[in-house]
Amino acid sequence: MGSLDFSKINWSEMMDAAVSTLKMLGISGIFTIILGLPLGIVLYLWGRSNQSFLRVIYSILSFVVNILRSVPFIILMVALIPISKSIVGTSIGVLGTIPALVIGAAPFFARLVETALREVDRGVIEAAQGMGASTRQIVTRVLLPEARPGLLAGVTITIVTLVSYTAMSGMVGGGGLGDLAIRYGYYRYEKEVMIISVALMVILVQLLQMAGDRLVRYFTRK
Repeated sequence: MGSLDFSKINWSEMMDAAVSTLKMLGISGIFTIILGLPLGIVLYLWGRSNQSFLRVIYSILSFVVNILRSVPFIILMVALIPISKSIVGTSIGVLGTIPALVIGAAPFFARLVETALREVDRGVIEAAQGMGASTRQIVTRVLLPEARPGLLAGVTITIVTLVSYTAMSGMVGGGGLGDLAIRYGYYRYEKEVMIISVALMVILVQLLQMAGDRLVRYFTRK
């Protein structure tokens, strides 16, 4: 095994790749939360509904969510290439990766939301119902505030998962650090690029996890 020479690394390209990863992470994270949160709330409400019609819809929706969660992301991304092209006009680069990232992560986050809402004390919900609160009021004033630590933990887990998804997107020209590691570290055997790319992603995951844990602890105390 030869010695490593980090002087050969194009640091400008490395920084561009890091910025691309952050863009993918930020945009897909926002849309994942926007879609996943209401989906998780709907799964929770319909799963507990006494109406047979809503229970049937819940079963169908739950089945679709489970399918999207179970398909490996790299396969899902390839399968969604036509959809990505129709939505954003391309299937490569940062922009072309966003639809697949969101479709892959939103169902995962929705399940975490559903789980967090199920952990809310039933007594608090029943008390709100007893005072005549509507479903919307129960969701916005009881469920979401009470489940906030669990929801924040779910957001943290989802964002960290998206980091690994952005890396896998490099296999199909998604850009970012994953793409750089594959093009240089794997195809050109430039181990230095691979090591730095992996190190930056590890640091990113650690920072995200630490920030998420601090928020969870803060709101748990409150």
